Amino acid sequence: MRGVRGVRVGALLVALGLMVAACGGGDDGGDASTGGSTGGGTAEAKKVGLVFDSAGRGDKSFNDSAAAGLEAAKQQLGDQIETKDLTPNKDGSNRKEILDSLASDGYQLLLGIGFAFAPDIVKSAKENPDVQYAGVDVFDNLCTQKKNLTCLLFKEQEGSFIVGAAAALKTKSNTVGFVGGQEVELIKKFEAGYKAGVDYINKTEGKDVKVLTDYAGTTLQAFSDPAKGKELALKQIGQGADVLYHAAGGTGAGVISEAAAKQKYAIGVDSDQSLTASEAERKWILTSMLKRVDVAVQKTIDRFVAGQLTEGSVQSFGVKEGGVDYAQNEYNKELLGDITTKLDEIKQKIASGEIKVPDKPTS
Repeated sequence: MRGVRGVRVGALLVALGLMVAACGGGDDGGDASTGGSTGGGTAEAKKVGLVFDSAGRGDKSFNDSAAAGLEAAKQQLGDQIETKDLTPNKDGSNRKEILDSLASDGYQLLLGIGFAFAPDIVKSAKENPDVQYAGVDVFDNLCTQKKNLTCLLFKEQEGSFIVGAAAALKTKSNTVGFVGGQEVELIKKFEAGYKAGVDYINKTEGKDVKVLTDYAGTTLQAFSDPAKGKELALKQIGQGADVLYHAAGGTGAGVISEAAAKQKYAIGVDSDQSLTASEAERKWILTSMLKRVDVAVQKTIDRFVAGQLTEGSVQSFGVKEGGVDYAQNEYNKELLGDITTKLDEIKQKIASGEIKVPDKPTS
């Protein structure tokens, strides 16, 4: 995306991954039986396994960002590591089975991508004390219980605050929308930040923008339903929304598609989604909230190989740590226009602590 540090490299890696992966989130093309093993092969190589959430590679969002981090680590470390990535079945019922299998095969660092790994990664870590585990979005209280488990958390509310401000600055209808995937505490952080960003612009710019909120469901399938995303986007557009932000994984593809079809702005999530969108969709993607899962994954692997991974710790990535941001690139430069000055000012205030972003919706 471009003007954001390092994202272009991450986006290129995602694109390379997409050439060999099935698109569309929760399709069957990326299950545990088809995962690849690459790199290394020498006796000294560290074995690193990564297990996606049930949407798998090809979601053009959360999982692809994790894949980009793995690819970046492979490119940087070369034959120092041997890697394998796998995807659970659609309901995620074999997560622990996959983790245990990798541990039995001698993998020394296992990364679980997504909050749904919480119970399974804790159990697997307990049963395999000589293996290091890292869980993206696994809640931090679990890390204090397991010496060999590192929690990789993000301040999604901070990045969402920035794109909420962008939505409020760009709307002409004074109505914007938020579409979440599964209605859980984690996605509520995105909602909370987005609404707070809109409220900030209302207060500082004298606007009166309202936020519409919908969730795709209450199970993990809510992240893999583009048709539901289209339905919710159409509903919000019908209620007057002209900027739609999604935190819905593969479901968000439907939100973006419908917004573009109706010539309304969309805001992507996790990865810079304008870099993987169609040409027709791209011109309506205002920006994306970057959740740098790629950074967290790569840094964790680097620390592990260097023997510097702190066991039983919590690593938190916010604006200050470069863990969340908003996307700027050659495609959305004109769309953003001069609001980048205001957005960058907001970023600095969040990083300095002048702006405190809530992690729970106020209404």
